[in-house]
Amino acid sequence: MTVSLKQYLSAFTQAPYLNTLTDIGRGIEREALRVHAHGALSQQPHHKELGAALTHPQITTDYAENLLEFITPVSHDAKTSIKQLQDIQKFTLSKLDGELLWPLSMPCFVEDEDKIPLAQYGNSNIGKMKTVYRQGLKNRYGSMMQVIAGIHFNFSFSQDFWRSVQKITTNLAASEQQTDNDEELTHFISARYFALLRNYKRYCWLIPYLFGSSPLICSSFLQDKPQKLPFKKTASGYLYLEYATSLRMSDLGYTSSSQAALRICYDNLQNYVAGVKSAINLPSEEFAKLGVKVNGEYQQLNTNVLQIENELYAPIRPKRVIKSGEKPSDALFERGVEYIEVRALDVNPFVDTGISLEQIHFLDVFLTFCALAPNDNLDCDSQKAYENNMDEVVLRGRDPQLLLKDQNVSKSIPQWGNEIFSELADVAKVLDLAYKTDDYSKAVDRELAKINDPSKTLSAQLLAIAKDNEHSLTEFTLATAEKYRQQLLARDYQYYDEEHFIATAVRSHKDQQAIENTDTMNFDDFLFHYFKK
Repeated sequence: MTVSLKQYLSAFTQAPYLNTLTDIGRGIEREALRVHAHGALSQQPHHKELGAALTHPQITTDYAENLLEFITPVSHDAKTSIKQLQDIQKFTLSKLDGELLWPLSMPCFVEDEDKIPLAQYGNSNIGKMKTVYRQGLKNRYGSMMQVIAGIHFNFSFSQDFWRSVQKITTNLAASEQQTDNDEELTHFISARYFALLRNYKRYCWLIPYLFGSSPLICSSFLQDKPQKLPFKKTASGYLYLEYATSLRMSDLGYTSSSQAALRICYDNLQNYVAGVKSAINLPSEEFAKLGVKVNGEYQQLNTNVLQIENELYAPIRPKRVIKSGEKPSDALFERGVEYIEVRALDVNPFVDTGISLEQIHFLDVFLTFCALAPNDNLDCDSQKAYENNMDEVVLRGRDPQLLLKDQNVSKSIPQWGNEIFSELADVAKVLDLAYKTDDYSKAVDRELAKINDPSKTLSAQLLAIAKDNEHSLTEFTLATAEKYRQQLLARDYQYYDEEHFIATAVRSHKDQQAIENTDTMNFDDFLFHYFKK
């Protein structure tokens, strides 16, 4: 017997299950390009006062020296996560000498992608490896794709929540008697997270539709490379697709055609890890042509389809905090899934943090729905069919003629969206009850309005601004960036204080130096032993 969503929700309204819903853990990783006031990419290295990018826990860099990444620790209060992110950005802006944080996912004008400076992490072997990995990304895909910014939303339920799910399932489905064994609970939690992942795959088209905010690109993004999409052009020269939602998630952006043939499925932890490990060890004829070490300089870490696991471009990932020197897939296999990482979120240009509190509330509802809704197995072929829905939505999600496939049944976005939202509303009511609020129901109502009126989506709002002939999108974006800079600098610290960031920066430089001082082998040997493990 399968336990239905309504049965789970009914059970969760009862004590002691209800309180376990308030233990949701959230962490945000927000990327942002550093730009000058006139809109050009900064060529300045990572500011020393911000700390060492290799070892700072909250302020680091992603692909490039000028692509910052802000990381909040796990918090069990959504408002706290927003305050932490605002504080991190406030301190960062105070050290940028007037530079701005570009508040869009797609980059500003880039004259020459070869001049985008790769992120540097010092002279340690692990630091060099991080830079060589980025050199490999540059050679494989080009730098333009790598300076697209996004939001990664890390989400977890508590063990008490999963114990509740286990007890409810046992009681309602007449399943085998549960055990208090920690190892068995770990297996149960991993299996349920993978059920969540499968449901996310089914319904993930909702994320770019609701929150996609990259329907257009600066013409410099293409770097004169040919493309087949039917772009139109605004008066100020931006290229756009009339119904696009998230070009960041399209083949133009944060995807990889070389990975299209990989069969990494979400049916269970073991098969997922096996698929990732297979990809890491799968040779690529295309990448072999680049070489590994050419004229004494590393061009990539290896010639496989994936240099390392981080190269796997996916809209969602199962995750586990890793130990020093440990590979992510090994951590997952040995200790199970600890949290999930939602990676399909564009930077929201209408809030200074790139993600709003209201978005977090909706994600809480959506991911809880994915965790508790029926979750039949999803083989690779079925998974691909649902991924095609995502591909359609990122390019033409607001097209009134668009039909998506739900188990071979064609559905419009209003039709399917209203079906899903009727269940999301039920989840929101239970979360409201747990948190003693109405924020969750309001969040669902707000997003449902976008299902029924595409003009309310972030992508439609941004495109309307870009098509306004009185002001260019660049002018709007720079004015917005300057407004956010002034607002954040004027605001008092809410969670941290300046002393915290100064001390953390100093400590990060010492930590990097300590890593460099303890290296005992040359870089060639280090890489050999890393991949041999």
